[in-house]
Amino acid sequence: MAIRRGAQTLKNSTDTIPAISLLYVEDEEHAQELVVQILRLKFPGISILLAQNGQDGFDLYTKKRPEIVVTDIRMPIVDGIQMAKKIRELNQDAHIIVLSAADETNYILEAIDIGINNYVLKPINLEKFTSAIEQCLNKISLTEQLKQKEEYIRKIAENSLQGAYEEIKRLKKRLQAENIYLHQDAAREYNFGEIIGQSSAISYVFFRIEQVAPLDTTVLLLGETGTGKGVVARAIHSRSTRKDRPMITVNCTALPGNLIESELFGRERGAFTGADARQMGRFELADGGTIFLDEIGEMPLELQCKLLRVIQDGEFERLGSPRTIKTNVRIIAASNRNLEEEIKNGSFREDLFYRLNVFPITVPPLRQRQDDIQLLVNHFVTKFNKKIGKKITTVSQETLNALQEYHWPGNVRELESVIERAVITSEGSALQVLDRFDTVHTARETAGQDVKSLAELERDHILQVLQKSGWRVEGINGAALLLGLNPSTLRARMRKLDIHRQ
Repeated sequence: MAIRRGAQTLKNSTDTIPAISLLYVEDEEHAQELVVQILRLKFPGISILLAQNGQDGFDLYTKKRPEIVVTDIRMPIVDGIQMAKKIRELNQDAHIIVLSAADETNYILEAIDIGINNYVLKPINLEKFTSAIEQCLNKISLTEQLKQKEEYIRKIAENSLQGAYEEIKRLKKRLQAENIYLHQDAAREYNFGEIIGQSSAISYVFFRIEQVAPLDTTVLLLGETGTGKGVVARAIHSRSTRKDRPMITVNCTALPGNLIESELFGRERGAFTGADARQMGRFELADGGTIFLDEIGEMPLELQCKLLRVIQDGEFERLGSPRTIKTNVRIIAASNRNLEEEIKNGSFREDLFYRLNVFPITVPPLRQRQDDIQLLVNHFVTKFNKKIGKKITTVSQETLNALQEYHWPGNVRELESVIERAVITSEGSALQVLDRFDTVHTARETAGQDVKSLAELERDHILQVLQKSGWRVEGINGAALLLGLNPSTLRARMRKLDIHRQ
């Protein structure tokens, strides 16, 4: 097992590490020796216990009860996951760190379900490994300090009442502040940048982000509208080596078809009617950073070839200019459409799909993340309390049950809107959700119906309105106004439904 050293040199820990023991379970003797050397160098005050399989590790744990357990996954007799599960059943407060290879995804998901404190990928990054142990040490230290202070308060109360009242008040305030810190520390375990959640589904997304973020690999984000693909893109960028450079977002749906090319690649003055000045494109602006192509499935077919060239060669030309421009960007694309179906329909290039689909991440819909709804509700209530100036402090179990039972077709974005409305309309300190969620059963009953017939119905309706408007999209008598849509949205729907002037 190789140990990969990080970019920065680590300093030794403080000399005042509490008397703590660590159990390290690893069946490879060479790997065990290497990690032990690191532990003794970085954490000289820790007592190290060793075992070479899960059964011996569990037996040693039951005898010695070490504060921290570090374990490999694949081992003979009893593997690391089985051992971790037995330890967690024996002691809910045990601090467990799992070492795993990138191809052990199923094991990692099982470990997350068990409730491990952290996992480190092999080959081990020295900074991440020591950071994981330091996090455990910090939590152990904080917990011990709280116990000592509580014991100190108890002794004061027993030994003397005179003059103790003010001291107790002072210590109580300090304890409250430290408890708030511990709650915030726990909340950070369920908060991955802007992504809130602790469910297995979203934890796997966190794992995939950690895998790909430090690399320059192209990422394809897939998932329904409103699941938070843009938030995942920002999380990848903020954890990458390009985090100090800009992340430029391009919404391929919002840009009119005739302007997408100049917006992406720029234009020279006079490149077309109305181009009265030179304009840098988004790929130039993103040089050295990241470009996020949202709803890539909406990109016109004629531009996909030019995008493919940028991905392959890192070069392009501005509209109206023969000069080739070089760019160094990391591409993250997103789509709520089935791109493989779009390839079959002839509206998306197969070679572009394979270039984008290097590292796919599927963002789960909210209906698969019921365990996260309470965390999300608390997060949004706090957010809108601050924004609106309310003081909502409680959410009833009845309200939470209604929110958790709803199927959320609009996903996290819809939940955020519901909570914002509720914060605005609520009287007093309790959240009152006035939205009706009686569409749950109807939505589930209709979920299995033929989606194509709905698409055909939409296509026929748009065709009728276009014919009525004489195929005029914009303007007072245009189809967009009659349909109540933004012209760019209507054009996107026309491209998606393959509607052409007849």
